Amino acid sequence: MIKSMTGFGRGECLRGDRKFTVEMKAVNHRYFDVSIKMPKKFNFFESSIRGILKEYVQRGKLDVFITYEDYAKENAALVYNAQLAAQYLKYYREMAGAFGLEDDIRVSTLGRCPEVFTMEEQDIDEEELWEILEEALKAACEQFVSARCREGEALRSDLLDKLGQMMENVDRIETRYPAIIEEYRGRLLDKIHDILADTQLDESRIAAEVVLFSDKICTDEETVRLRSHISSMQKELEKGGSVGRKLDFIAQEMNREANTILSKANDLETSNIAIDLKTVIEKVREQIQNIE
Repeated sequence: MIKSMTGFGRGECLRGDRKFTVEMKAVNHRYFDVSIKMPKKFNFFESSIRGILKEYVQRGKLDVFITYEDYAKENAALVYNAQLAAQYLKYYREMAGAFGLEDDIRVSTLGRCPEVFTMEEQDIDEEELWEILEEALKAACEQFVSARCREGEALRSDLLDKLGQMMENVDRIETRYPAIIEEYRGRLLDKIHDILADTQLDESRIAAEVVLFSDKICTDEETVRLRSHISSMQKELEKGGSVGRKLDFIAQEMNREANTILSKANDLETSNIAIDLKTVIEKVREQIQNIE
């Protein structure tokens, strides 16, 4: 199945008093690039999170947002730092003596000093927390991949339509080639008649000139390779998987052949067809940038 590189997914898991919510979104990128934003106290989970993400995503710039909520009241405790309070008191008294100030230190004064009282969370069970986070993360990944697949299917359908248009253009170029040669032969004969009047014409010289012209504008090799590239891309689209880079390479080769055909064209109709062909190829290349 073809996957788009853009998508969004959300998952959450609530167990007891603890809840994790994971949201993720992605845009186009040549490689796998991940940015994870979550509470700092869970940074030790980052390696495990990246490992799971790689199971679901091969390419794209991925932003992951993780939030945590703890509804349990007993998970935090008030901690009193007696040593720090003693240091505050000591310096307050030194200041009072040094500047001749009234020593009006109260308990409430010390209690308001930074870090004398702090809130500390109780020890957490890392294994239990990971189980909750992992469930939320996988749920978000599943939704994310599902969204990518839906968009990827739309891209696949559009690309197959465009490949069909390209094949029609190749058919028109090949069909037009014999007519170009015959028209050139006719123009050449008319020109010689005008110059030589009733003089006997050398048919072998005319035939040789026509052969040289036909070799110069012949695009058989280019159209054969184009057909091969179109067929290869169709097969890759049907096969699915992470084929974005391969499709991009094939599209580059298509564009090279179309440029050669346009440079060889010595006919307005063929030039117009080649321009149409290049336009479709460019649209294909743009769409391929969205494929994983």
